[in-house]
Amino acid sequence: MQYIKKEGILLKKTQNGFENEAVFNPAAIRAGGFVHLFYRAVRAGNYSSIGYCKLKGPTEVLERSTKPLLFPEKKYESQGIEDPRITKIEDLYYLTYSAYDRVNVLGAYATSTNLKNFKKHGLITPRFTYREYKHFVECCTGLSDKYLYHYRIFKEHGLGVELSRKLYVWDKNLMFFPKKINGKFALLHRIHPGIQLVLFEKFQDLTRDFWEAYMMNLERHIVLDPKLPYESSHIGGGCPPIETPEGWLLIYHAAESTPKGFVYHASAALLDLEDPRMELARLKVPLLSPTYEWEKRGVVKNIIFPSGAVVFGDTLYIYYGAADTRVATASVKLNALLNDLKAQFHENAHSS
Repeated sequence: MQYIKKEGILLKKTQNGFENEAVFNPAAIRAGGFVHLFYRAVRAGNYSSIGYCKLKGPTEVLERSTKPLLFPEKKYESQGIEDPRITKIEDLYYLTYSAYDRVNVLGAYATSTNLKNFKKHGLITPRFTYREYKHFVECCTGLSDKYLYHYRIFKEHGLGVELSRKLYVWDKNLMFFPKKINGKFALLHRIHPGIQLVLFEKFQDLTRDFWEAYMMNLERHIVLDPKLPYESSHIGGGCPPIETPEGWLLIYHAAESTPKGFVYHASAALLDLEDPRMELARLKVPLLSPTYEWEKRGVVKNIIFPSGAVVFGDTLYIYYGAADTRVATASVKLNALLNDLKAQFHENAHSS
């Protein structure tokens, strides 16, 4: 796409102990003329924490912390705090992340009033074994067979019995909408292979009973499922949704299965403002794909993983992890992107 510009590498690993292996997948939020980045920092042994960097404007590094902002403290995050996203709702910042304990990957969150001090609030995604999950989703109608992909893999390898009491359904890519919808928090998450939406009034509502009912009606909560060639494996939320007059703009990642392995792209979709489960349009071709050597080679090859975005004027800056090794950014004219999506919306309406 001609209106896309890759601005290049923004951050690399350093000699600091907490980030001497890689830095990638940053959360991003704009405050005035500055951008605050909260990135995944990996040290030897694949232990992840959250590093911090402040930008002047969208791309100029102003300061960077030599210590992690957040690090593993609880058993459920003992191997790492991974892939943060950040959103401001009213006067509070919500930073979501994946908590990893070497077996399970579950969603957790922390809050802040000043982007400096964060209070962790623990896990908010359900803890269901794959066996329990299978029973729940068997109640759903019209659900893609891919929703049982991991269950079948674990069963084929004999893990379903051995780990049945401690292996939970992986729930990743948590991110809040920047405002409540019809008075409720709106949270995107990813249970393989699609993107789902959770609506709730208060965090105390997220009980086991709540999640059981949610899972038994999972098809009602799907925002996007993979359907295009470049999404042939799975998709997941990337950057927290951006409100536009045309709808919620969602930048997401798409994993394409190829003979040489997965290729991760960034793409875009437009969701209805009142009901984000209603897809208005999505790009027929990826917004960003690995083209540079530093996007193709790294800790994991062929990965563009968008996780934060901000707007300056008419330009959208997308921050992404490149090859699970470094932080990069790309810019796109917001109106041009929205026009592409609106054209797709009209094409969809005409064809239907």
